[in-house]
Amino acid sequence: MKDKVVLAYSGGLDTSIIIPWLKENYDLEVIAACINVGQGDDMKEVEAKALRTGASKVYIEDLIEEFITDYVFKGIKAGALYEEKYMLGTSFARPLMAKRLVEIAHAEGAKYIAHGCTGKGNDQVRFEVGIAAFDPTIKVIAPWRIWDIKSREDAIDYANAKGVEVPVTKEKIYSRDKNLWHLSHEGGDLEDPKNEHKQEMYLMTTPPEKAKDEVTYVEIYFEQGIAKKLNGKEIAPVSLIETLNEIGGENGIGVIDIIENRLVGMKSRGVYETPGGTILYAAHKELERLTLDKATFHYKQSVSQKYGELVYEGLWFSPLKEALDAFVDTTQKNVTGSVKLKLYKGNIMVAGIDAPYALYDEGISSFGASELYSHKDAEGFINLFGLPSKIQAMTNKKKEK
Repeated sequence: MKDKVVLAYSGGLDTSIIIPWLKENYDLEVIAACINVGQGDDMKEVEAKALRTGASKVYIEDLIEEFITDYVFKGIKAGALYEEKYMLGTSFARPLMAKRLVEIAHAEGAKYIAHGCTGKGNDQVRFEVGIAAFDPTIKVIAPWRIWDIKSREDAIDYANAKGVEVPVTKEKIYSRDKNLWHLSHEGGDLEDPKNEHKQEMYLMTTPPEKAKDEVTYVEIYFEQGIAKKLNGKEIAPVSLIETLNEIGGENGIGVIDIIENRLVGMKSRGVYETPGGTILYAAHKELERLTLDKATFHYKQSVSQKYGELVYEGLWFSPLKEALDAFVDTTQKNVTGSVKLKLYKGNIMVAGIDAPYALYDEGISSFGASELYSHKDAEGFINLFGLPSKIQAMTNKKKEK
């Protein structure tokens, strides 16, 4: 009886050619596992293609809701970004996929898991660290690190030679990753940072210059940091992202062009579309400004940065990430309320915030009189607060003498 390998399968260029390559180079039964996190693919066709190209069995796993509720929503609460811009669309999905691949491998008694990540990318780390977190005995086969194929052009040639249909050509050679949260574009003319990216590549977003001329208002209600309502109506997590993607997309919201520092040591360039996510992050951050005290808000900014780095580096299942989740959940206890945003041609502006636990008090913050704040108190505060500066100035004068 042959040993089994579970292949993380998408039906894209890389994984399409890996099935015949595995069968040529290993005496293994290939089981394809397609983890659906909202790619928008025809899963029946993906399954048929995997079987057609040599898989003995195909798992089609619909994990869209788990992806949003257990991964994306945690990222929103944390305010996690990588290098101030990237909303971690690919990074959120990989740990979930790795977890499910291990579960399938256990169900099938497979000793191997294979993936189509390149040897220069971050995803190989995310998959393999995630797999190891659940079963370090599973062996990983990473064809891009061992085969003779050196480029996407070579991969296309191999596919053509094996009669495997692939969704890219040498003319349309962008490497894309899509899920419900985002769409990434890499490769091709993007590899030269002198080139302005071409807006024709957008698949989720209308270019801001071509977006509609009317303003769009959206109101999002959060409960302890989790979005629950859209424009006053309760909405399920998946429907929320789908709807905000449409609204953000038609208003030119959510495109970034970033030179990022990859985990494997090089810089790379990517164009990311995250229309709905950009709206949610903006709304959540504005609500935090109103409901978190100064010290917590400032400290959480550093936590957000670290959280984003951990997710980007594939350390979702690490002890530090778990500890940061506990901190974040504590900060979100009062992050409840509605945020109204005004969208126009790629821009997001705040149009009102209503929160029951707001720390802003108009009576204190206004220029008028207040029982809790006396203007006279400021003098003593300034004297004490400025005392180190006064002492430093006195010391400097002694030096001058």
